[in-house]
Amino acid sequence: MFPLHAAADDATPLAVVQVTGHYNNAVGTSDAASQGSITADLIAARPAMRTAELLEFVPGMIVTQHSGDGKASQYFLRGFNLDHGTDFATFIDGMPVNMRSHAHGQGYTDLNFLIPELVQRIDYKKGPYFADEGDFASAGAAHIRLADRLPQGLASLALGESGYRRGLLADSVKAGAGNLLYGAEVLNNDGPWDLPQRVRKYNGMLRYSQGAYNDGFSITAMAFTNQWHSTDQIPLRAVQSGLIGRFGNIDPTDGGEASRYSLSFAQRMRTESGLLEFDAYALHSRLELVSNFTYYLDNPVDGDQGSQRERRNMAGANLAQSWRADIGGLEMHNKAGVQTRYDRLSPVGIYQTARHAVTATVREDRVRESSVGVYGENTTQWLPWLRSMAGLRYDAYQFNVASEGGSYGVANTGKARAHLVSPKLSLMFGPWQRTEYFVNFGKGFHSNDARGTTQTRLPDGTATDPVTPLVATRGSEIGLRSEIVPGLQSSLALWRLNIDSELLFIGDAGVTEATRPSRRRGIEWNNHYVASSWLLFDLDVAATRTRYGDTSPDGDRIPGALNRVLSFGATVRDLGPWSGSFQLRHFGPRPLLEDNSIKSASTTLAYVRAGYQLGKRTNVALDIFNLFDKKASDIDYYYRSRLPGEPADGVDDIHFHPVERRGFRVTLAHHF
Repeated sequence: MFPLHAAADDATPLAVVQVTGHYNNAVGTSDAASQGSITADLIAARPAMRTAELLEFVPGMIVTQHSGDGKASQYFLRGFNLDHGTDFATFIDGMPVNMRSHAHGQGYTDLNFLIPELVQRIDYKKGPYFADEGDFASAGAAHIRLADRLPQGLASLALGESGYRRGLLADSVKAGAGNLLYGAEVLNNDGPWDLPQRVRKYNGMLRYSQGAYNDGFSITAMAFTNQWHSTDQIPLRAVQSGLIGRFGNIDPTDGGEASRYSLSFAQRMRTESGLLEFDAYALHSRLELVSNFTYYLDNPVDGDQGSQRERRNMAGANLAQSWRADIGGLEMHNKAGVQTRYDRLSPVGIYQTARHAVTATVREDRVRESSVGVYGENTTQWLPWLRSMAGLRYDAYQFNVASEGGSYGVANTGKARAHLVSPKLSLMFGPWQRTEYFVNFGKGFHSNDARGTTQTRLPDGTATDPVTPLVATRGSEIGLRSEIVPGLQSSLALWRLNIDSELLFIGDAGVTEATRPSRRRGIEWNNHYVASSWLLFDLDVAATRTRYGDTSPDGDRIPGALNRVLSFGATVRDLGPWSGSFQLRHFGPRPLLEDNSIKSASTTLAYVRAGYQLGKRTNVALDIFNLFDKKASDIDYYYRSRLPGEPADGVDDIHFHPVERRGFRVTLAHHF
């Protein structure tokens, strides 16, 4: 139920409207056209090949993979190749998922520890317009809220091709004055690869809660382990020559293992004047990735395989107070908060390996990184048709790096500090004719890898300067949201985002690279249509222009940046015993070089689900992935590598990771 603001030309308040469907994006429920929520109904209705595809419910987001299903996925949004998460912040009930100063990539976001059936909703925002969003949130943020209880227990078994097997058991029971929810997941998957990826994933969650989300508390324990072999991106020339097939590999010893254990607490307390929110969390994780992207370019005897490893302890807390006030007859809503986080990596390292055995240390460090963010935000209803949201955020970081390995010894040991002030302003107009309008401005940032802030020597011994610890971003957006057509929620946003310098720690090489300033601008059009009580449609379209902000003879294109995204979905529900969904996603070609001389092809994939209710408590679903069996790429890169017998200086080539061929999965679910 969503109470709507009164129209400017009608003093009578609009009636409360019941919105049917999978999105809570009605007029009057957000502060930007690109902000919204997804409910558990939609998550349950659509098939997903990988857990991280939960984020594809964020309009305009594309989730792919360049190394099999064991590691974090690859993300694209608003003209960003976000790598494994940089510039898109993800949270689970207030606990951050993005990993700072990570062994493989800054902002690394691995969602494999999440059980999708236990997700209650996803609240998303785009752009740096919100004072409570800090690091990594320039392109956007997703807040995933877990369920406190389930309406029924759930036991399910899924079987598919290529050794796919998944079992799930979840339920909630009364425990004293609250509820105890538990969930356990086991997943095995070999995939279509010539080298079976042998994913062996185990997930567990235990959660105790009392009260409601906005007036209660929860304590959540989560545990996750995963092991796998990986088929990384492969050179196009090797496939074209017949050396390997599309699902082949060059180094059969690549792979990895990961584990994650967390304990979190969340409390919401209603007071006479507002809401007090408190989150606290502690986490321990381990990761080892073994990869070989250039094959025999640097080491023609043993190969170029390397290992990236880290052992991390992380802790943090968030505190916020919201309250209402009336000043001079103006209705105001205020919010003030503080967010703290501490990461300890002991160690984080990059190593040369041969068939997993370490042959040399590229670099090894112990990192202590801490931050505090303080923010305030005021929302004022100036007129029945005009409200504003003004915010100010201050972030301070401290980096402490002890360099213990590598050819340069302790040369990169050091400390660094940085701080940043980020103002925000949004204006909301209307609604008129069930349509409201938005203007948003904001400054944001992403942090750079701690190792780059103290670095004075590259792995080859070359002198270098430390990088800027915090990289500022500046964004703006104008948009509208309308329900003028009965049953249709539609939003349109035109946005712009500038970044001072796209700084990133290159985990594969062990160096921090300062790239040029960049500019992105685009348009997004999102539509959710309830055609009838049993039929829903979704259509999301995004187009982006991405360029470097300075001139260079190399060109102005940003490699890997998407220029267009299209997603179409149709959902059928409660049609007798039948239900189903169809999902089509398309993402356009990407420049692979700065001069745009080489581009990737576009990718279009379709998923379909057909469900049948076998009984009152039991149902079966058939999922088909890559319905039209497209031979496309999840990801493409262009760089130099060397295969056996090739020239010593290697060959420049496209390296790609293919989408999986058409595959089937059947899920039997029983509610108890």
